[in-house]
Amino acid sequence: METRISSEKKEVLISSTRPTVLIGERINPTGKKKLAAALQSGDMAAIQTEAIAQVQAGADILDVNVGVPGHDETALLPKAVQAVMDVVDVPLCLDSHNPKALEAAIKVYRGKPLINSVNGETRSIQGILPMVKEYGAAVIGLTMDENGIPSNAEARVNIAHKIVDSTEALGIPREDVIIDCLAMAVGVDNKAGIVTIDTIRKVKAELGVNMTFGGSNISFGMPERNLLNGVFLAMAIAAGITCPIVNVSQVRYMILAIDLVLGRDRHAGRYINAYRQRQKG
Repeated sequence: METRISSEKKEVLISSTRPTVLIGERINPTGKKKLAAALQSGDMAAIQTEAIAQVQAGADILDVNVGVPGHDETALLPKAVQAVMDVVDVPLCLDSHNPKALEAAIKVYRGKPLINSVNGETRSIQGILPMVKEYGAAVIGLTMDENGIPSNAEARVNIAHKIVDSTEALGIPREDVIIDCLAMAVGVDNKAGIVTIDTIRKVKAELGVNMTFGGSNISFGMPERNLLNGVFLAMAIAAGITCPIVNVSQVRYMILAIDLVLGRDRHAGRYINAYRQRQKG
């Protein structure tokens, strides 16, 4: 199963037989007061600086989210997408639950974007998937619905089936669907991690699609967050995650090590090259 995402000049292929693809999470105002203030004032320089830093750190795709309360996301998201495209050439993940904002962003985007996201709610499926089909995009499907996020793997997998069935009914190929198995905080529920791992394994076995999740969600509220994130990423990638959404500067070398151990780095070339670059830096 190979998902293709592209910018105007660069293509990224996502597959369980290829190195793990890193989706940079940092262009998101949630919990970032300076970035939120910049977006509120219409200052795109902060977003561009963050985009450049993430690509330099090793991001393969950048998630672009401009959800600032009280502002018109339909106007703001395409401006942010254009600003990011002006300074980096990696593919983008257009992040909004607002169909109008997503369509406005798709219209300015050059390439094949990843849409983040649809979920199992009928309203979401009907509002997002026809647009994914019309513009030939790929889409992330969240394993949640009208009842929220299920606390067990079976219910999440059922939602994944519903999303994949809905996309295929519209003629969207399965390889253009990436399922988000939804990592949750172990500080709130000590079973949250294993539920996500079980979901990943079942989705891989039953649907075979590429998968993502928020790589740092597992450690919210806990000390030594990088330690928890790294352990969980290793388990999740081994189980089937192919393109996690992460803070690339914190986890890139962990993921290079994970890929090496999982046999995805021929002659350890990527790992050794990264080590040499770090020594020079």
